[in-house]
Amino acid sequence: MQLMSRPEIHVSIDQQILELREQDHVHGSEKLLARWPVSTALKGAGNAEGSNQTPLGRHRVRARIGAGQPIYTVFRGRRPTGEIYSDAIGREFPHRDWILTRILWLCGEEKGFNRGGCVDSQRRYIYIHGTPDTEPMGEPRSHGCIRMRNQDVLDLFERVPVGTPVIITQA
Repeated sequence: MQLMSRPEIHVSIDQQILELREQDHVHGSEKLLARWPVSTALKGAGNAEGSNQTPLGRHRVRARIGAGQPIYTVFRGRRPTGEIYSDAIGREFPHRDWILTRILWLCGEEKGFNRGGCVDSQRRYIYIHGTPDTEPMGEPRSHGCIRMRNQDVLDLFERVPVGTPVIITQA
């Protein structure tokens, strides 16, 4: 049975915006549900392993990580560390690439472009995740992932199931 409507995530690297849209496949319409500022890769768009760039193309949410954890939970290797992020812990580890609150782990859908070989988004550990609220949104600063404010990633996480399409474009 095909769903009448489903959520889709659209990320614009140029605009530094993530939109949650609802696609109605029966009527061929689309509705904007929410829009949030994000921070994508400092090094721009690209799919190559080791590039520290945000991958382009069609993806899907492979896993939802962190359900039930407190806001500002610190993750390393997709596991909660037991720490809760604060300004003090941020000062103690100023160079850590913080992954906080929730993780939506992405999997590429386009073989040879963002799936498989040296362009595999899943093996590159590309996530949509929370970051310290002191980090600016609307400007590229990440190491390849899509960073969001913690309250925003909580909201998004609650609205999307595993398998949700994620379309990442330059424009």
